[in-house]
Amino acid sequence: MLEDVKIGDSIAVNGVCLTVTAFGDGVFTADVMAETLAKTNLRDLRPGSKVNLERALRLGDRLGGHLVSGHVDGVGTIAGLEKHDIATLVTIKAPPQVMKYIIKKGSVAIDGTSLTVVDFHQEKFRVSLIPHTAQATVLGSKKIGDTVNLEADILGKYIERLLQAREEQPAQNSKLSPEFLSAHGFL
Repeated sequence: MLEDVKIGDSIAVNGVCLTVTAFGDGVFTADVMAETLAKTNLRDLRPGSKVNLERALRLGDRLGGHLVSGHVDGVGTIAGLEKHDIATLVTIKAPPQVMKYIIKKGSVAIDGTSLTVVDFHQEKFRVSLIPHTAQATVLGSKKIGDTVNLEADILGKYIERLLQAREEQPAQNSKLSPEFLSAHGFL
């Protein structure tokens, strides 16, 4: 993973984008601000904690997940784990600033792992882990009560901002409206 790393590169740790400040022999160092610790579950890590690591996407690479930036929207809590055939259904209690972007069959990053939402309710949503995902990520070792970093797909955030801007200053002759977005499956 660190074979071509350089100082200044981005590496996501449990979905939190961090900047490499030093590296060597299979390890890297990153500075973590108080704001990052306050708004993510990195504060819960201890020496030896398992984490998900992911390098930044390079232009031209395949996009196999969804669009996230490593800027966590909120911290959720594992509220339920249920075996269902070969899969594990994971229920996550999430804050309102995340839940407003959650849709059935939509995407969400949990500790940096891109997953599809199975269903949702007012304060919770569920995802399903196949055995490979449970083994290859930290999600497979999480227990009820554990915290997870949550990030919604950035497309929903851009749509929300465009609609806010339109309300603040309506564009003349624009065809972009809540009705248009709804009719075309965006809302």
